[in-house]
Amino acid sequence: MRRRTVTAGSLEEILQVTAPAQAPEQAAAAPAAAAPRPREDHGLRTEYEFELPRGYVDEAGTVHRHGSMRLATARDELRPQIDLRVKENPAYLSVVLLSQVITRLGTITDVHAGVVERMYATDVAFLQDFYRRVNSEGHTRAAVTCPHCDGGFEVDLSGGRLGES
Repeated sequence: MRRRTVTAGSLEEILQVTAPAQAPEQAAAAPAAAAPRPREDHGLRTEYEFELPRGYVDEAGTVHRHGSMRLATARDELRPQIDLRVKENPAYLSVVLLSQVITRLGTITDVHAGVVERMYATDVAFLQDFYRRVNSEGHTRAAVTCPHCDGGFEVDLSGGRLGES
């Protein structure tokens, strides 16, 4: 059996080729079924706003700090596994994964791996923790302890920077 190496770009092609064949009557009905239906609100929050600690600086020198991240799907978690960059360097997995789930960063709507690569390390670490909280725990709150009085409380990581009003 011959093994085939694929890139993330060809994953969609493979899924189309391996999809089960439709009967002619199903194929004729498919365009009607493909019409977008109005979204129903089921109370599930799928997108979370965040504010980066430092901010992404684009080529023009504009700092982008506010953004949004959507919940990850199984495909989002599987796609990096077949990415050649991840196979060569497993540490690159978080860059590819974050680039798939960040929907907006300031005025940038096309967030790709190159954007995440050029972020400051503190912002990438923040986004990795934010991703984990949103996708594993379902919220963006973190329990913290005051260093002065040892009192415990929660902060929302999606809000402003800590210590600022």
